[in-house]
Amino acid sequence: MTIDNVSINGTEYNSVTIRSETPLILDFDGMNAGQCAHEEGDISRPHFGRSGLLTDREFKMAKIAWSYFEKRFQSETGLVNAVGSYPSTTMWDTASYISALVAARELCIIDKREFDTRATKLLNTLRNLDLYNKEAPNKVYNTETGAKVNYANEAGEVGMSALDIGRLLVWLRILKERNPYLANSVDNVPMRWNFCNLVNEDGSMFGAFKRGDGSAQYVQEGRLGYEEYAAKGFALWGFDVDKAMSPEPLAYTTIYDVKVPYDGRDPRVFKNQNYVLTEGYILDGLEMGWDLPSDKSYDGLTASHGWRAEFANRIYLVQQRRYEQTGIITARSEHQVNGKPYFVYDSIFADGYAWNTLDPTGEYQPDRAAIAAKAAVGLWALWDTDYTDLLFESVADLYDPEAGFYEGLYENGNGYIPLQTANNNGIILAALLYKVQGPILQQINTSAQFWDTAYAGTGLRDNKCHPRLMEEVVPCCACENPTQLDPVIPLEEFLYCRAVPTTGETAATECQPEKHNLAPPTPRKVLASSCPIPGGN
Repeated sequence: MTIDNVSINGTEYNSVTIRSETPLILDFDGMNAGQCAHEEGDISRPHFGRSGLLTDREFKMAKIAWSYFEKRFQSETGLVNAVGSYPSTTMWDTASYISALVAARELCIIDKREFDTRATKLLNTLRNLDLYNKEAPNKVYNTETGAKVNYANEAGEVGMSALDIGRLLVWLRILKERNPYLANSVDNVPMRWNFCNLVNEDGSMFGAFKRGDGSAQYVQEGRLGYEEYAAKGFALWGFDVDKAMSPEPLAYTTIYDVKVPYDGRDPRVFKNQNYVLTEGYILDGLEMGWDLPSDKSYDGLTASHGWRAEFANRIYLVQQRRYEQTGIITARSEHQVNGKPYFVYDSIFADGYAWNTLDPTGEYQPDRAAIAAKAAVGLWALWDTDYTDLLFESVADLYDPEAGFYEGLYENGNGYIPLQTANNNGIILAALLYKVQGPILQQINTSAQFWDTAYAGTGLRDNKCHPRLMEEVVPCCACENPTQLDPVIPLEEFLYCRAVPTTGETAATECQPEKHNLAPPTPRKVLASSCPIPGGN
């Protein structure tokens, strides 16, 4: 970088050239007001996608996204409404609030005092939640009272979601890693939970719902995209969820010449739809850099969970190609809608069809397809391309300045979705923080952890199926030299990332979707409806 007409210590220079192998942060008077000066360990390191301080426009966006959490905050509980003024939330949406809280503090939208006040109030509520079946958090809570409720926000319980709990575990880990003085309070939240029915012995995750007779029905939970992301939350706390972290069973469908992965389990047998959506992949990228939970290298340019980065690039590219071939600006994710059916899975692929928008009952809802704001900004942060610039412009001004960003913009021209949510605004804030700092999880706290040491050597951990983190498993002599297993995703399957073989999972680097190489759509020749007379007027 060369700067002309510089004065240094009273000496005038025509120009000064600055060279560095690591990112530089330059502060100018009046520029990027409100953004924090971080300690050396918090300065952004090289990472996938966009990098650098927020522009004035982007910083304004961050403040507007935070306004949702100011407007919908419940002071009695420290919880935030999941959707607008309706006083209800889930653990997924609570995790999105924590992501907003962390980003707002890191970007200096709020000061440490407000951050601490909000964080301690929230942790106090989470620590004392009335649990489903005395096991783990209920799927829904009233934000005004903190009581567990059903979907009508009436007193009761409906079950527990391993996916929601997994996302909350990711953000609880981020919260204590970035703020070690909160670690004890954070650790006491999951310390109360019983994980015996959440994580199976084979490493699968299970949720539960309440039967008509009041008993609990436990069912395997998660499909490709979301399952592995949520499993990382459990793995970050020491649980063995290897099966949930694996992409198998795996299938592919080809859309616009992109081999798109989807979950190979038959929904007719397993009664669970295999939606291919953007959100699970961008959350993994923004929060963990598509790394394995055990990876503490903090290398933002190598994804140690390589196939996740590879698949994420395909999920991005197929949406870009849809735009190139049809002109439809595309950033697909599940989202709220105004009025019935209230919520849709706006998929890239589902139920055998590409670009299939379904409500929770499986009904086709094509008029509810939208450019999801959270997906658009997430893709923009993770891929620095002309197409993501277009996505950004599609949603960057889609907000109420005092209530946050709207859910998205309908593809069919019916305008914007007039709803604001915690999940949408929380992910937008996380994406803006990613631009500044890179992957948000930074496992740099080497201090002893109460979660690791509490009740070690007693049966109390076993009673709740907590991992024995103060024990080291020593392999038997027959297992000292195990046969090297083939990678789950063959090296030749890495088309958009360069595979980096390791002794464990294949890592990935140099991830970059190819620029489109399909021919532009060609108009079909047809006969004219009329034929003018040659030379006629």
